[in-house]
Amino acid sequence: MDEEAIPVLRVADAAAAVRWYARLGFAAQWEHRFEPGLPAFVEVARGRVRLFLSEHAGDARPDTLVYLRVTDVDAVAAEFGVRVGEVPWAREVELRDPDGNRLRVGTPSG
Repeated sequence: MDEEAIPVLRVADAAAAVRWYARLGFAAQWEHRFEPGLPAFVEVARGRVRLFLSEHAGDARPDTLVYLRVTDVDAVAAEFGVRVGEVPWAREVELRDPDGNRLRVGTPSG
């Protein structure tokens, strides 16, 4: 097993969040509920990059910032209709998911 860090993002509606993250190339891996009608906890993955999306109130705060390195930030920008910015270390876009979490998505320069 490889060691890794997996950010947990608070979401109000896990199904809606999974659909939004699919636009970024993420796919749902699994979902857990302690029983029907209780909050969902979902894993989404894009290759080796994983995120946990949680409807549980105490798991995370809205307005969290996650940085994603991708091979083609232009494709992400086109999908979301945003412009790519240039910073010394990367070409980047910043997105907000439906729950207010911030995602800075970049392709390293050079």
